[in-house]
Amino acid sequence: MARRVIAHLDIDAFYVAAELRRRPELRGKPVIIAWRGPRAVVTTASYEARRFGVASAIPVARARRLCPDGVYLPPDMAHYRERSRGLMALVAELAAPVEPVSLDEAYLDLTGVALPVDAMSGLVRRISTELGLDASVGIGPSKLVAKVASDAEKPRGFVVLSREQAAVRFAGRSPRIIPGIGPRTAERLARLGIETIADLQRHPTDDLARRFGERLGRWLVDRAHFRDADQVSRRAAKSRSVETTFDSDVADRGVLERVLVDQARRLATGVRRRGIRGRTIGIKVRLDDFTTRTRARTIAAATDDPEVIAGTALALLAANPPARPVRLVGVRLASFEEEGEGAPAQPALI
Repeated sequence: MARRVIAHLDIDAFYVAAELRRRPELRGKPVIIAWRGPRAVVTTASYEARRFGVASAIPVARARRLCPDGVYLPPDMAHYRERSRGLMALVAELAAPVEPVSLDEAYLDLTGVALPVDAMSGLVRRISTELGLDASVGIGPSKLVAKVASDAEKPRGFVVLSREQAAVRFAGRSPRIIPGIGPRTAERLARLGIETIADLQRHPTDDLARRFGERLGRWLVDRAHFRDADQVSRRAAKSRSVETTFDSDVADRGVLERVLVDQARRLATGVRRRGIRGRTIGIKVRLDDFTTRTRARTIAAATDDPEVIAGTALALLAANPPARPVRLVGVRLASFEEEGEGAPAQPALI
């Protein structure tokens, strides 16, 4: 059986790069892409801005303190989607299985591609020449190795590693670089004296299984040794959603209901444009203390009707009234069917 060859392609600071392509006068300047509003966070930042400590997901207010002379631009998602279509068209020309992760990121299964390293090098050159974008690439025997390798030498990194090489190269790094290990898990590991991937590699598996549960404990050990059998899949989006973060916390139910109705309309317009319908309708409510609640209901027939989506969302809100002022609210549609397909009814509440 052929040894798997997986690549992870990631465009460096994609939103910024897309803006610089049409605004070349901003090259070399600290550019920050962020929504406006008192609670807005940074979406991405140029490498010039990152030298000031500006990073994705930090509050814009903090970014402005760190980099008061930066160029702050609101995201132009329509433009980024258009640039992404050009990117993915080039990726598709390799005729390899592709799993898009986001507008600017994808896994490729190059197992059946002759000279896979040369093929990815050529793709990176075309992306630069034809689209004016820089890319970082990781190549390895698994999605895990490829992903961590692509992050290792940004920007314009190109790293090829075996599983064994990855386990050695990243031994001194924090477990946080492994996809799936979030801050809370890292904190729990740190309380056990596990600060690095090497520490995690050496820690007794039985102890991790006892503390984290059999499944998660053994998963942590596998990831520490960069063992991963996940396949590159051409899966479609499992859900679509629309969310709103309020500038100030909202306690008025009437305001929440009006926002949900507007979100349902926007969501319905988006899925109708793509020719898809869904059976599961859900809401997401984040309170002022950052507690997040989600509720969903699966209806008998798939829909793209804004009134059905809104009615279900409002019913879910009425059945689960927020106990505190609300910071964020959203509507989600899932369990997609292609237009014209039928499906059996599912339980009324999940």
